[in-house]
Amino acid sequence: MSKKKYLITGGGGFIGSALVKRLVEAGHGVRVLDDGSRGGQERLAAVRDDIEYVAGDVRDGQMVLAAARGVEAVCHLAFVNGTENFYHRPEVVLDVGVRGMINVLDGCRYNGVGELILASSSEVYQTPPAVPTDEKVELSIPDVRNPRYSYAGGKIISEIMAIHYGRKFFERVLIFRPHNVYGPAMGFEHVVPQFIVRMQRLIETSGAGEVIRFGIQGTGEETRAFVFIDDFVDGLMRVLEKGEHLGIYNIGTTEEITIKQAALEVAEYFGRRIEIEPGAAAAGGTRRRCPDINKLMALGYRPRYLFKQGLALTAQWYVENACEATVV
Repeated sequence: MSKKKYLITGGGGFIGSALVKRLVEAGHGVRVLDDGSRGGQERLAAVRDDIEYVAGDVRDGQMVLAAARGVEAVCHLAFVNGTENFYHRPEVVLDVGVRGMINVLDGCRYNGVGELILASSSEVYQTPPAVPTDEKVELSIPDVRNPRYSYAGGKIISEIMAIHYGRKFFERVLIFRPHNVYGPAMGFEHVVPQFIVRMQRLIETSGAGEVIRFGIQGTGEETRAFVFIDDFVDGLMRVLEKGEHLGIYNIGTTEEITIKQAALEVAEYFGRRIEIEPGAAAAGGTRRRCPDINKLMALGYRPRYLFKQGLALTAQWYVENACEATVV
């Protein structure tokens, strides 16, 4: 992989910062554009002297134009993530998603940037007709009134724009669809850290050996295939190295587990027994999600972490870095 100068929008986020570190490790030049809303410079402390950091909002067109100057490739990850945000701030999710994508395309074209890499999402599949799900499945929005779909809608719009601008204005456009990435320092808006932090708090208020009642959304039989952050970045680097122009790639694992099993694994990490209490499912959630990763595996990708292994590393971080965040 030849050395390049990259602009990473959203490079201070969970996935963005992991990519930045890997690119620096591989000898690439990196400039980050980030507004600091999801951690920003704290996640990049280890490589702060090796990168350019631009504090700014991807919705600021002039800021994006300036940030894209002098780079050879743009990895566009800036987006508002987290299901709590989808339900409670859909207008912001869409504003950042759509306005940000337009500004990135304009910034690339104005500065003659030949390569664009877009972060999409497994959310674009919604309720897929087949599981594992490959990249050719039709994308849809089941109900435009449901705020959850603000995220998937923004991602679908971004994909369409990337593909069709890509045909005319870019030498290479790549789209990757992450599937339930987790790991240390990922924030508190996702199921894995929420389970970990809530379990820790329940343990603090329960007696030794007491069975803990642990509530979840849905029946617990809903499934996900969680991918540990290190495996995810391995897959993304494969896409950057070998991905084909206008190619779309799932990044994840095929270890599909139920949400109930995920909760039980968290309890096992803490050495406690729990009683699962099913609850109302979130409107718009999907029953099963697991990617077909054959396309990525053809590029040489091989995930290394089972959920139990990645969970132990993740839980350890959250235990050691407990904070006062409100977790549901």
